[in-house]
Amino acid sequence: MIVNLDQFIATERPKWDRLDEMLRRIDADPWRKPPLAEARELERLYQRASADLARLATFSAESETRKFLENLVARAYAEIHGGGVSARESGARGTGAGGTRWRAGEWFARTLPNVFRKRIRAFWLALALMLGGAIFGGFAVTFDPEAKAVIMPFSRLQGDPSERVREEESGKGSSRRLDGEKSTFASELMTNNIRVTLLAMALGMTWGVGTLVLLFYNGVILGAVAVDYMMAGQTTFLLGWLLPHGVIEIPAVLVGGQAGFVLAGALFGRGQGAALAARLRAAAPDVVTLCAGAALMLVWAGLVEAFVSQYHEPVLPYALKIGFGVVEAAVVVWFFGWCGRRGRAREIPKPKPPAAEIPNPKIPNPK
Repeated sequence: MIVNLDQFIATERPKWDRLDEMLRRIDADPWRKPPLAEARELERLYQRASADLARLATFSAESETRKFLENLVARAYAEIHGGGVSARESGARGTGAGGTRWRAGEWFARTLPNVFRKRIRAFWLALALMLGGAIFGGFAVTFDPEAKAVIMPFSRLQGDPSERVREEESGKGSSRRLDGEKSTFASELMTNNIRVTLLAMALGMTWGVGTLVLLFYNGVILGAVAVDYMMAGQTTFLLGWLLPHGVIEIPAVLVGGQAGFVLAGALFGRGQGAALAARLRAAAPDVVTLCAGAALMLVWAGLVEAFVSQYHEPVLPYALKIGFGVVEAAVVVWFFGWCGRRGRAREIPKPKPPAAEIPNPKIPNPK
C-alpha cells in the first residue's frame, strides 16, 4: 500500500526514466548487443516497474502516471519476453520467437546490409588481404614476365593480351564460341563462384588461415591480370571486360571471406566468456546471412558475365559496358553502406503483454 503517493512517484520516477531511456536506445539501434550488465539492469528495472504498476492500480487519481507505466511495462515485456533483437535476427532463419515468419524483402533490405555493417571489420580484413595480393601479383608480372605461367590459372590468360583483344573484337573469341550456350555458361560461372565463396567461408574453420590464403591468392590473380593488360595498352578492354561482372563478383567473394573471418572470430573467442558451442551458435545467423547474400550477388554476376561481359566491340561499346559497371558499383556501395539505416521497415509483431499499450505521455508532476 502506498502511504505517500507524491513521495512514491518522486522516488520511482528516475528508475522509470532510466528504463524508458534503455528501451529507446534499443529501438534506435536494434542490432546492438547490450553487455550482460546492461541486460540485467533492463530486467531488474522491468520487474521494478511492474511492481510499481501493481501498486498504482488502485489509484484512480493518478490515471496518467498509471497509463505511462502500463505502456512502459508493455514495451519492456515485449523486448524481454518477445525476443527483441533476437526475434528480428531470427527472421534470417525462418520462423522466429513468437511465431514471426521470415520475410524475404525485409531480410534483403534490412537484415543483410545491417549484418554486413555489424561485421564490417571482418570485411575490411578480407579487402586488405585481396588488395595485398593484387599488389603482389601486379609487381610480380611487372618485374618478372615469366611469372605469368605460374600465377595465371587459365591458359587463355597466359597469352599476349593484345592478340586476345584482336580475336575478341573480330568475333572469333568467347562471344562466338558461346552462341546458343549462354545459359549453360552462366550456370557454370554461378556454380564455380558460389563454390569459391562458400569455400572462403568454410575455411574460417581453420581459424581463418585458409580464408586468408584464398583471398590473398585470388588477389594475386586479379592484380596480375590487370597489370598484364594495362602494360599491353588494353586498359579500356580490361575495364569493359571485368567491370560489368567484377564489381559484383569481387565484393561477393569478399563477403564470403568476411563470413569466414566471423566464423574464425567465434573460434578464437577473444574477449568472450562464452563456451565454444555458444559462440558458434551466436555467430551462425550472421554467417548464414552473409553467405546467402554473397550467393545472390554471384547469381547476378554470372548472368552479367555470360550475357554482357563476354561481348566486346563492335557488338557492345566499351563505354556502355564501363558505364553499366560503374552504376552497379554505386548500387552495391549504397546498398551495403546505407540501405536499411533509416526508418523502420515492417515491425515484427510483438506478443501482447498483459496490459494494453497506451501512447506514451510525459509523467505528470506529483500534485
